Amino acid sequence: MTRYVALLRAVNLAGHNKVAMADLRAWLEDLGFSNPRTLLNSGNVVFDGATQPPDRLEAKLEAGAKKQLKIDTPFIVRTGEDLARLVARNAFPKEAASDPGHLLVVFAKANFAAANVKALEAAIVGRERVRADGRHLYVVYPDGVGRSKLTAALIDRKLGVAGTARNWNTVLKLKELAC
Repeated sequence: MTRYVALLRAVNLAGHNKVAMADLRAWLEDLGFSNPRTLLNSGNVVFDGATQPPDRLEAKLEAGAKKQLKIDTPFIVRTGEDLARLVARNAFPKEAASDPGHLLVVFAKANFAAANVKALEAAIVGRERVRADGRHLYVVYPDGVGRSKLTAALIDRKLGVAGTARNWNTVLKLKELAC
């Protein structure tokens, strides 16, 4: 058995891809996963299941959610060990300690190409800083996310890989649930 963390992109935002977390947990149990636990109402779920490659699990969950839950959204899956490693490798530990709400991690399905990361860095017009590590991008928003020109759309476009972001507080809570 493996403990998994699934992050759903853009659920329960502005009336799109609406899913109740109780329905998500029940659906995962119906699929044969055990001990599903959700965090917040934004598509974070931790559950246990037979060991399988995360990309295969992502495809299975995406297809099933479209059919059963009527939501069409990417699932980004990590194991509990992956999440522990991500926390340990945090590129911005000082910012994580002093202002965790302004540190985000973008989780993607594939590694970021170095040239695309450079293009993203060149597109930054504010004080934001980014560091890529495999399929994760650590982003510091010292002036806040809401006013930043470094938007999710810009990040997706420059990196060429869609992802979903969580702030550091949420990442730490998910790690607690998953480890």
